[in-house]
Amino acid sequence: MKRSPLGRIWPNLTAVVLFLLFTFPVYWMFATAFKPTGDIISEDPVWFPTDATFEHFRTAMAADHFWTMVGNSITVTVCAVVFSLIIGVTAAFALARMRFKGRRGFIIGFMLAQMAPWEVMVIAIYIIVRDADMLNSLIPLTLFYMVMILPFTLLTLRGFVAAVPKELEESAMVDGCTRMQAFRRVILPLLAPGLMATSLFGFITAWNEFPLALVLNKEADAKTLPIWVSSFQTAFGDDWGATMAAASLFAIPILILFVFLQRRAVSGLTDGAVKG
Repeated sequence: MKRSPLGRIWPNLTAVVLFLLFTFPVYWMFATAFKPTGDIISEDPVWFPTDATFEHFRTAMAADHFWTMVGNSITVTVCAVVFSLIIGVTAAFALARMRFKGRRGFIIGFMLAQMAPWEVMVIAIYIIVRDADMLNSLIPLTLFYMVMILPFTLLTLRGFVAAVPKELEESAMVDGCTRMQAFRRVILPLLAPGLMATSLFGFITAWNEFPLALVLNKEADAKTLPIWVSSFQTAFGDDWGATMAAASLFAIPILILFVFLQRRAVSGLTDGAVKG
């Protein structure tokens, strides 16, 4: 059935409106970061920074412990993603290829863990970390971030492993590979889209996490960037220019990562959702 021109216009128009609604806050954040202070506090909104300035970025980057918090965020995020991938890909292989008692309950348990709101567990996590005398340390933060990422990683990669024909693995083993060698040389390269998708999801989750970092790490040397973004206040109120510059600096790594991985990430999310 041939669609009328009006029928083609409405979906495109809806997509454009949604695009503008979702991207306008991002544009306003970056635009405000470049505006002079007078334009920011003006009663009449300045939609485009005609007199762009980098002063707010210099203020943000000159803040105390900025580079320390950058290093902390990179450390906990990268370590959490790497550990979750190592554990997730091996566990996904076991769930997809092996049959054992309690397998279905194990999968359901991971699905429930993925749906659980982590914010309600902050108090319990704080008590555990406090009793272990590990407050103001990056280790518990990394471990809990890994646990947050792991359910999604495992369930997504399980679909990819299940989609790989067993015959490829068996052929490699007939040619002399052990099961681990067949997994490393045959199956693992085919999981690249799923690894990209789960890496991107894990990076965004760990990079943006705020409540746990706020509760567990009170010392400045142990804080992460989400805490730093919320710290731009003066005796006269909030420094909105520096706050928007800080938020822009905080968002840039995610934007760069998404630009480079978006194609593989989208295909990985869709393929992992329907296979297996």
